[in-house]
Amino acid sequence: MADSTHANLTRRDLTHTGRRRKSYTAEMTRSQAEKLLTGLPKVGGASRRAQYSASTKRALIEVATTQFSEHGYGGTSLDAIVAGARVTKGALYHHFSGKQGVFEAVFSKVEDDASKTIKAALRGSNDPWEKARAGLRAFLTVVQEPTYQRIVIQDGPAILGYERFREQEERSSFGIVQDIVGSVLEASTYELDEAMKQTFSRIFFGAMSAAGESVTTAEDPGQAVARIEAAILFILEGFRALAEQGVVITDPALDQG
Repeated sequence: MADSTHANLTRRDLTHTGRRRKSYTAEMTRSQAEKLLTGLPKVGGASRRAQYSASTKRALIEVATTQFSEHGYGGTSLDAIVAGARVTKGALYHHFSGKQGVFEAVFSKVEDDASKTIKAALRGSNDPWEKARAGLRAFLTVVQEPTYQRIVIQDGPAILGYERFREQEERSSFGIVQDIVGSVLEASTYELDEAMKQTFSRIFFGAMSAAGESVTTAEDPGQAVARIEAAILFILEGFRALAEQGVVITDPALDQG
């Protein structure tokens, strides 16, 4: 009888202990899960949609860049772009007004990428004259790239229109030219006001733009680049020599006043 009672108590205790163990294990699992979930970034439905929308836009621009570069604006269709990006035409119109809107986004990205390349080259030297040479060489490397030639130099002015094309250029490459020219002028003996510095920047910017166009249309781009580099470096050296001789440049508008 005692053995039977002991057996029953043992079974009850084991059962009770088993339940407690099972309950404790379950509580630990929920606790661990809660900690894991708390540590993870919360991405709501709106955020997921935003991420998907951004990735779709990037895909469209990437495919469009290839299409415009290889086939030009006239030879590129929206059907080819959406097919390459594996999205619907409705998705394209969600981000862009149409073909020109896509081109403008591609143009901006190509110009931004070119600006980053040139800025990276400028960071390699503290000497302003060496900085100017590095910037020139980086620019001449960029203008030889087929994507830049086709989208920015060849199709850009016609598709965007002259004014918008110049606005886009001034927001990117003109700022770099200003930085280069400003550094050279500061290193020289010239004491110029802001108006004259702007004038020098625009002259150099015009020369660089013309250089880019001449490389694109040249029969031998490599030779064209070599000639342009030699010519602009010659101008820079002359500019430097005049500064070292103490030649003074003044603003004619101030002289007249």
